[in-house]
Amino acid sequence: MGRKIVAILGSYRQDGNLETAAALMLEAARARGAETQVFHLREQHIEFCTNCRTCMQAPGEARGHCVQQDDLETILTAAEDADALILGSPVNCFNTTALFRRFMERLVGFGYWPWGQNAPKTRSKRRPRRAVLIATAAMPAFFIPLATGAPRALRLTAGLLGAKIAGKLWIGLAAQQPEARLSAAVRQRAERIGAMLA
Repeated sequence: MGRKIVAILGSYRQDGNLETAAALMLEAARARGAETQVFHLREQHIEFCTNCRTCMQAPGEARGHCVQQDDLETILTAAEDADALILGSPVNCFNTTALFRRFMERLVGFGYWPWGQNAPKTRSKRRPRRAVLIATAAMPAFFIPLATGAPRALRLTAGLLGAKIAGKLWIGLAAQQPEARLSAAVRQRAERIGAMLA
């Protein structure tokens, strides 16, 4: 059985540059026998974190579970069962989208923070899976890690989900035309990354 790859994408736009790049990665991985699954966060019912900290109270390495009943558990179960993750978001206002941030904030159950303790601790330091990070922006690609918080947010999410960074794809000048038009170089890089994950 091939590797399992789960993509979690925080784009508002269907079939935009971010989703096109992720689709190329997943297609290349499937061609090498991988099993793939995609979560478009705009299609998921994910509530805002209420900071109740219920999920952070029980000790142990296992992730704490949120009291809210929405789609988060399905996404996290799939991510924990995966061998590799693709995490992506466009850059909005110099960071990930609000869709992605809402998901990221709900990952607090990966921390242990009982009442009376000054700061949280990560429940587990193990990183059994790999992650690829994708960000798109209207600015040139080299500005994404230099001038935005998106890479840090994506890295933090990967770490909480137990993944080591295996690759990054920064796609710039994404607002030049209304439809997604990835350059041949970006398409080839996305396909190479997907093949590597498989």
